[in-house]
Amino acid sequence: MLVLSRKANETIKIGDDIELRVLEVKGDTVRIGIEAPKTVDILRGELIQSISDSNAEAINLDAAMFTQLTNKK
Repeated sequence: MLVLSRKANETIKIGDDIELRVLEVKGDTVRIGIEAPKTVDILRGELIQSISDSNAEAINLDAAMFTQLTNKK
């Protein structure tokens, strides 16, 4: 992992077409602007984790339901 220190309004470039800009630092919160092509998906990490957790839970529920349904005679 590369760790960089940036101040407000400073940028970080990723490749030729992605730029991260520190917009504001207030207490323990940092606002970041991201300029990237529309073809690049940008999602918050906690959103991806939540979706992954929900999908795993749904798979477990479906497997349990399937077992219950197939065991009924």
